[in-house]
Amino acid sequence: RLNMTRKNKPPLSLQKLAKLMENKDGKVAVVVGTVTDDKRLYGVPKLSVCALRFTETARASILKAGGECLTFDKLALRSPLGQGTVLLRGPVKAREAER
Repeated sequence: RLNMTRKNKPPLSLQKLAKLMENKDGKVAVVVGTVTDDKRLYGVPKLSVCALRFTETARASILKAGGECLTFDKLALRSPLGQGTVLLRGPVKAREAER
């Protein structure tokens, strides 16, 4: 999953991430791709997010809300079997080439 093509690693916005993690307290969101900031989201909830990349503004807003940004090696040390994690994906078919 980590060695996918760029097409299969679509970005995921903070707004979508917050919506998907609404009732999953204490779990870590795992995204194989980039987590991007969303200006439409005013209040960012406290989230634990593991991703390949974060934009600077997304990382800043997650940390400001009291959450944490993890890399995959830190996640592997924390939960080697992947317990307490939620796998998420961005919209693959939202690319301009797919329309």
